Formats: sequence, structure tokens, C-alpha cells
Amino acid sequence: MSATIEQATLAAPDISCGHCVVTIREAVAALDGVDAVEANAETKQVVVAFDPGRTTVASIAAALAEVGYPIAR
Repeated sequence: MSATIEQATLAAPDISCGHCVVTIREAVAALDGVDAVEANAETKQVVVAFDPGRTTVASIAAALAEVGYPIAR
């Protein structure tokens, strides 16, 4: 069985440095179903590839908010 992978690009305006990027990557990568995560301090975006059968954008957003990087709506 092959999983369907979706990609979400989320705006996280509070990303400002390399430490932020590492914190975000670690928090989001720990979620079940996340295949890949990239955070960019210049664009202030987080791009996440994930299995929608195992996690949701809402769960990803909650993980970001929990470590201090709420997404912009």
C-alpha cells in the first residue's frame, strides 16, 4: 500500500533565525505522518510533506504554535 503524500506551505511570520528553523524542523518532524519539513527564515515559510491519513494541517499548525511559531491565517 502506498501512502498519498500532500504538501502544505504555511506562513510562520515569527521565524527569524537558524535556531528557529531547527526548532520548527524538530517539532514538525516528530509528528506521525510527516515525511519532510523545511523551514525558511528568509521567506518565513514552512513547507511540510505529509501523509493526510496520519496527520493534518491543523496538527502541524498546533505543533508550530506549541513551540512558539503560530502560522498566519
